[in-house]
Amino acid sequence: MKIEYEIVKPDEGSCFRLLHQKVPISSLWWQYHYHPEIELTCVLNGSGTRHVGNHLSNYSNGDLVLIGSDLPHSGFGWHGTDPHEEIVIQFRREVVNPAQEDLPEMKAIGRLLERSKFGILFNGEVKAMITGMLIQMIDLHPFERYQALQKALHVLALSSEYTLLNQQVLLSAAIDKHKSRLQKVFTYVERHYNEKIDIKAVADLAAISIPSFCNYFKKTTNITFTDFVNHYRVQMACLLLQQDKTVAEVCYQCGFKNVTYFNKVFKHVLSVTPTEFRNGIAHEG
Repeated sequence: MKIEYEIVKPDEGSCFRLLHQKVPISSLWWQYHYHPEIELTCVLNGSGTRHVGNHLSNYSNGDLVLIGSDLPHSGFGWHGTDPHEEIVIQFRREVVNPAQEDLPEMKAIGRLLERSKFGILFNGEVKAMITGMLIQMIDLHPFERYQALQKALHVLALSSEYTLLNQQVLLSAAIDKHKSRLQKVFTYVERHYNEKIDIKAVADLAAISIPSFCNYFKKTTNITFTDFVNHYRVQMACLLLQQDKTVAEVCYQCGFKNVTYFNKVFKHVLSVTPTEFRNGIAHEG
């Protein structure tokens, strides 16, 4: 199965990312993917399919799942109902300072993050409680958000209303074997996606020739480097299209050289044009 790497950028002024979106199902990206960040996904209502590791099942009346670092999963809008509304929090383990995990107050959260490697489905009262806490986090300033995240993790850590979604930890062999080299490439794309990507500079980071790098990247990630860059640029474009920017502005800010090609790539990735994506958000809002 094809597994894509997603680059996650923390929110400005924050050490983690909080994404709140209410969009048409057709505009969502649910490719099977992974990232080093731990992810807490809360679907506020509706039904759909969850695919976490090797676990595949359906949900109704919303969902709340904690996904461990590098655990492959699909977006929760897959087979979902319109409008799809979710709150996603993505954070590195370092956000919960490892040095603090030896403190009595942090031990429960440490155990929670260890369990997250299997994927954790929460239900019952804790699901309702955390959903309310996440909704309140949307309008908080970064420091208050950080405090609220710690509190939410603490509540989850003490709850017994959960199910492990996988019996074994599932990590892509490519992730485990090539993490160091790939991370250099991913970081370069993250920093330069809005510019012309220098393929020689990227190949130099991997310490191989350009032809060897292209073959290596495709074999390791099951996607060409060009497609990976385009997919990342489209992800960034989706965020910008939710702001008061024209399609042309978003096009050039994400590193595309002309609007025609931007429209073509965007529709190939998401099956809608940038204008249709933005109009769908406005209509659902």
